[in-house]
Amino acid sequence: MACILLSGHRKMGKKIKVGIVGYGNLGKGVELAMKLNPDFQLEAIFSRRDSLKTKTGVKTENISDIEKYRGIIDVMILCGGSATDLHDQAPQIASLYNTVDSYDTHARVPEYYEKLNEAAERAGTVSIMSAGWDPGLFSMYRLLGEAVLPTGKGYTFWGKGVSQGHSSAIRKIPGVKNAVQYTIPIDKALNMVRTGQNPNLSVGDKHERVCYVVVETGADQTEISETIKNMPDYFQDYNTTVHFVSEEELELHHSGMPHGGLVIHTGNTGEDTKQRIEFSLTLESNPEFTASVLVAYARAAYRLAREGQTGARTVLDIPLSYLSPKTDAQLRKDLI
Repeated sequence: MACILLSGHRKMGKKIKVGIVGYGNLGKGVELAMKLNPDFQLEAIFSRRDSLKTKTGVKTENISDIEKYRGIIDVMILCGGSATDLHDQAPQIASLYNTVDSYDTHARVPEYYEKLNEAAERAGTVSIMSAGWDPGLFSMYRLLGEAVLPTGKGYTFWGKGVSQGHSSAIRKIPGVKNAVQYTIPIDKALNMVRTGQNPNLSVGDKHERVCYVVVETGADQTEISETIKNMPDYFQDYNTTVHFVSEEELELHHSGMPHGGLVIHTGNTGEDTKQRIEFSLTLESNPEFTASVLVAYARAAYRLAREGQTGARTVLDIPLSYLSPKTDAQLRKDLI
């Protein structure tokens, strides 16, 4: 699992050729991010749909034809949902290509890692998993907090914002036509943490979830509401409110994709010396930001593969320098 730093590992010489799997909000965000990273070349977008109109006019393919790009595409960026798509899809694609994904079902990460690692090790590929902002960037800050303040306590708050994974999970429910889910931090819990009270908080103590759902004609709203509230890993442990709205209302008031969050770690470095580490994100577009993180980690996946490494990785396994297009000398000059 150790990363071996080879001399000149940034002298790649050619553009990194990328494929996008899935063309929802996240896939569209990756397509836009490609234009901001000149060391990448987008080869194709793969979807279950036979006909796609893309933002950049890039070639589109049915996902059934994904294997024909072996030897052409260096890294596949997987943009499916965690609730159903990635668990089965990612190991299959990892048997053909290096991959990057933003798998975000925290409770199932160990299980997902084992399945993905087995497929990638067998195929000789690299698969970077859970590389969004949480899990992902927030995972790194949780680790830093624990390492720097070992006697302290860490907390993560999300929102207020739209969770793509949770919204997608609702949309998978039979009878649901469209849905948006907001995660909202509870102010009382946040204030207790910031003032150094170090409370013991369950996930339900820290957040509430509010859902806006459009249903198909004739769908049972009571049944759908109960299905949402009792969904394991997503809503079961939270105070969840479900509002049923029209398509017009959803489009008018809930069509944006804002999000954000905080990682806070508090602790003492002396008998009475309190310290606090806080990292925050405020995002106007959750999918576009997550896409930008995925592209940076696609660069890392390419470099790891060039070194001959194989298997699954998380953001905790990868040197930060592997995310940057700059040389080691530039990074030392500009950032140290």
